[in-house]
Amino acid sequence: MFLEQVRIPTNTFLKYVMGTLVFFFFTLIGQIPITQAILSVSEGAFDPSDSIGMMNSLPSNQRLFLQMLPFVVSFFGLWFVCHFLHQQKFIALFTSRKTLDWKRVFFSFWIWGIASVALLLVSYALAPEEYILNFRWKTFIPLFFLGVLLIPIQTTSEELLFRGYLLQGFGVLFKNRWAPLLVTSVLFGSLHFANPEVAAFGLGIMLYYIGTGFFLGMISLIDEGLELAIGFHAANNLFGALLISSEWSAFQTEAVFVFTGRPSLWSELIVSIGVCFPLLFYVFYKKYEWSSIIKKLT
Repeated sequence: MFLEQVRIPTNTFLKYVMGTLVFFFFTLIGQIPITQAILSVSEGAFDPSDSIGMMNSLPSNQRLFLQMLPFVVSFFGLWFVCHFLHQQKFIALFTSRKTLDWKRVFFSFWIWGIASVALLLVSYALAPEEYILNFRWKTFIPLFFLGVLLIPIQTTSEELLFRGYLLQGFGVLFKNRWAPLLVTSVLFGSLHFANPEVAAFGLGIMLYYIGTGFFLGMISLIDEGLELAIGFHAANNLFGALLISSEWSAFQTEAVFVFTGRPSLWSELIVSIGVCFPLLFYVFYKKYEWSSIIKKLT
């Protein structure tokens, strides 16, 4: 069992608090290069209120590389915490299975990747005037390789932290499943509070982030591992970075299209949380023959 496998007497909640602090220490180390790059382009005049604008002054592919670097470092931070603080195998943070089920990872990745492409094509067909073709080989090829190499590490680090480490840690504290699911969903949403999408959509977009965290936590608990969440998250961010960008997106990349229309909060919530996530849940439910769903969530 994914949560229960770490419930041993020596694995106290205090250790998870300490481990989280260590994780963020590694993250801060990973942020040093992008901080130095921002200071160099701003000639040392750093303005915290315009940190996003200053970061966007960097070349897009360089910016993406520097944005991903903290997640690469924090990935090793989680390994360090598991190995030295908890003295447990790193695989226990990924899954309750003996090895990572790559078939699950790639199935989730491709089904959500294909869905993302389909949603973009539908949106383009409905309002082509809101899209600008931005494809240029010279900038797209580096973006493609950077994205394929680094974005899955970024998303996996987030999954390992929220649906792995923190979910298991709060499981140790609460001795149930529903409370860790709710707490980590809110924490995951809070992580995105500083995203430029919040300014564009308004605070209501936090429902999307929290709802996404809840969906990923739910399928992780039911499936007893992070494989499906890892595949989904990687596809969501990678296809998003490669296919579409906008002036208000967290990833402002040399994507194939630039969206110039106005963001719609309710269409985002209805399409994603109201339609796509339930359909994806049903696909997983049928394919993996899930049972005892209520029990696994409580």
